[in-house]
Parts: sequence; structure tokens; C-alpha cells
Amino acid sequence: MLSQEIMNKNKLFLLDAYALIYRSYYAFIRNPRINSKGQNTSAVFGFVNTLEEVLRKEDPSHIAVAFDPPGPTFRHLEFEAYKAQREATPEDIKWSVPIIKEIVKAYNIPVLEVEGYEADDVIGTIAKRADKNRFNVYMMTPDKDYGQLTEPHIFIYKPRYGSNDFDLLDDRRIMEKYGLSHPTQMIDLLGLMGDSSDNIPGCPGVGEKTAVTLLQKFGSIDKLLEQTDQLKGALKKKVEENSEQILFSRMLATIKTDVPIAVEEDSLTRGKKDEEAIRK
Repeated sequence: MLSQEIMNKNKLFLLDAYALIYRSYYAFIRNPRINSKGQNTSAVFGFVNTLEEVLRKEDPSHIAVAFDPPGPTFRHLEFEAYKAQREATPEDIKWSVPIIKEIVKAYNIPVLEVEGYEADDVIGTIAKRADKNRFNVYMMTPDKDYGQLTEPHIFIYKPRYGSNDFDLLDDRRIMEKYGLSHPTQMIDLLGLMGDSSDNIPGCPGVGEKTAVTLLQKFGSIDKLLEQTDQLKGALKKKVEENSEQILFSRMLATIKTDVPIAVEEDSLTRGKKDEEAIRK
């Protein structure tokens, strides 16, 4: 349960649908849930269990589920290889997504989806737009790039692998965990070290440890690129030769917070679920 000191405001939960769907599907990969028609319902089963757990344990006053749209996003248009190395979406997940959307709607929970933008961007926009005097915002996702969005009232609600427990990460904990001076440095961290899950290239030969060291010394990618004369040897060569790729990686890693979506916080008020529709 959340600590008493942060329970005096409305609780807005924003769920990253595909991140949780993939997590649910692969959690049962060795023992998939198969229904009487021979269909693999692992993703549906796991997602609904996760949703029920959140509703029961945290009792959010406001909630929404964000989905990636079909078709390319602005990142794919900018960088054709974005997420290209991922394996094709399993057919069982493709089959599950429309069902999960209908289930979410039966729970009277808004489904959010904006053409050209990922769920991260939609969640980032709503999280930053929410009135901090009225809401604590919980972004439910296992993805670390959300760390850039954290504030004292904006948290990552991160499911633990193989468990129903979670980690709650605000700006302070993100800074401690990654050795940053500000949460937005997560963007520069990913810009330097890259992110293999999203095919963000970063700077070749620069891992997390080196990226953190560089940010602690220079503060930002911009300052680093202005002062490469302070670097030595192979690292100096790598950074200078890949400066454009580093800047481009930073752009890819930046979660948008100005997505054109007309959603008011009160429209995300948790409603009563339609038990009959869910049973169907």
C-alpha cells in the first residue's frame, strides 16, 4: 500500500497497456493459459489480474489505460530503425489487444490512444498536465525511460518481475538509483548509453556507467559536446565521431508532454465496472 503521507490527494493511475500486456504474456510463456477453443489467453488473463490487483490494492480515484496506436509514430518517421530489432508481435498478443480494450471499457476505464504518438507520450502529457495540488500521479510501467517524468507528485509504479509487488519511484528515488542530479537527465543518460529495447543507438562503446560519469562531470549532452577537449583517448574519439547520433538518440528518448489530446482529469474518474459486459 502507498504511504499515508501521499494518500491525502486523488490518485490518478495511468497504465502503459502494451508494456503490461507483453509482461503478462511472457510471464506465462512456459505455461500458457489456453482456453477451451485452444486460444492463448495469457496476455488477457495476466492483464486483467494486474488491473484487478491495482484496483483492489490502491483504490485509485482516477484511472486510464494508454495504448500505442496502429501504424508509425513520429519516432518511426524520424528513425526508420526505431524498435525495428524487436521480434514481430506474437499473434496471440495481436489477438488479445482488442479483447483487452473491450475489457477495459467494460470496467468503465477510459482507453487513450493518439495517432502518431506512443502511450509514453500520452501518459507523459496527462501526468504533467494534472493539477499537482489535487493529484498524485502513478505511471504503471516497467520501463525506466518514464523516470524523466517523475516529480514529487508523479511516480513510476513499477511491477516487480515475477511478483505482484511493486516499486514506487519518485524523482528523488530516480536520481538516487541512476546517479542523476535531476530526473530529466534520464533523457541524456539514454541518449548516451542508448536503449536496446527501443533500438535507440546512443554512443557506441558508452554504457550506463560511463554515461553517468559523463553526466556527473558535464551535466548535459550539450555541455559534453561543447567541451570534448576535456575528454581523452578512445572516449573522446567516440563522442566526437558520434555527436549527431547522440543528439538524435536524445530526441528519440524524449517523452513528449504536449500531445494533442483533449482529456480533462475529471473525465478519468473511476466508474463502476459493468459485470455483465466483463463476463461476456
